[in-house]
Amino acid sequence: MFAQFARLRKVAIWLLMLPLFTVLAACMGGTLTGNTGPSINTRAPVPVALLVPIGSADTNEQKLAQDLENAARLASTDLSGVQIDLRVYPTAGNPSKAQESTQQAINDGAKIIIGPLRAESATAAAQTASGRGVNVLAFSNNAAIAGGNLFVLGQTFDSTATRLVDYAVGQGRDRILTVFANNDTGRVGKVAIDRAIATNGAVSAGSVSYEFSQEAVINAVPDIRSSAETNQANAIFFTANTAGALPLFTQMLPESGLDTETTQYIGLSRWDTPPQTLELPGVQGGWFALPDPQRNSQFRARYEAAYGNPPHALAGLAYDGIAAVGALASSGKSDALTRSSLIQPAGFQGVNGVFRFMPDGTNQRALAVATVENKEVVVISPAPTSFGSAGF
Repeated sequence: MFAQFARLRKVAIWLLMLPLFTVLAACMGGTLTGNTGPSINTRAPVPVALLVPIGSADTNEQKLAQDLENAARLASTDLSGVQIDLRVYPTAGNPSKAQESTQQAINDGAKIIIGPLRAESATAAAQTASGRGVNVLAFSNNAAIAGGNLFVLGQTFDSTATRLVDYAVGQGRDRILTVFANNDTGRVGKVAIDRAIATNGAVSAGSVSYEFSQEAVINAVPDIRSSAETNQANAIFFTANTAGALPLFTQMLPESGLDTETTQYIGLSRWDTPPQTLELPGVQGGWFALPDPQRNSQFRARYEAAYGNPPHALAGLAYDGIAAVGALASSGKSDALTRSSLIQPAGFQGVNGVFRFMPDGTNQRALAVATVENKEVVVISPAPTSFGSAGF
């Protein structure tokens, strides 16, 4: 009994480790309407506003603000055939300042906004920019705020769930039980998984919800095992991340008697962050999605060579935003930054792989499928290199 308590106590410390990027999906917003976009002069440097959380009371956000700016400037130097007039504006991590900075940026001539970070700030910025016919490419991964002149750059739950369910079906893991936290993030994740199951030839093997507490997670284990066995699930898709319930579930479900040989674990979040997660016995063999590792590694190496330190995990979004603007502006067309141009089907080459904006303001990103073997990440299905290839 004492040994079991010690194991649970060790795993429970992960509940305290909530990465910054998980909060980006926590705040919901409404769909916006907006104009198609401004006319630009591609023979001159294109004015682009970058909204980052400079002035935030959160020291982690302050550091991220610098990394986002660095990545954007790195992208600007990589462009060919077009010049970007990059102007940086502070948001202090709050919507009112984001709104004020957006107004100032547009008054200064900005033709497109890249940022802000959080969902509330992105919504405020887009509302201000909408009346001036300017599009916003936010760093958020919250699909609920997208629409009109607001596009999200962050990897969405829908992209992740679709990639993983598609792969699972191909491997014969087509009866999927969904396990989700009874909170905003968990419910949004469940909707994305349900949608992926319905559109990729899988079968729902039911769902189990749990309250977001250690005791509730432990109490949910018998229900998950019972549902998996009763509904003949051959895969369990968790919305939990490594900072939440995932370590407990992956430890306790096998201990409860659930056969991991016949029931594949799948995760909506990455299982390799923080790196210590790879040491946990329960995550070995699980499937999760991640951006193209080769492209990401190349970006990290270039960033570190330029700035002397590794970039934040979200810094690449700023690079991608500039890369998309540069690719469109290089066409030489005055309508390069309109809404119809942003949603062109071919997409863009980003530091984490190919991506494209969808008509509803969300995005699709090329993702690899990985597993954990002997405490190391192993890619079992490479990221697609173009739209229309395997995985899309």
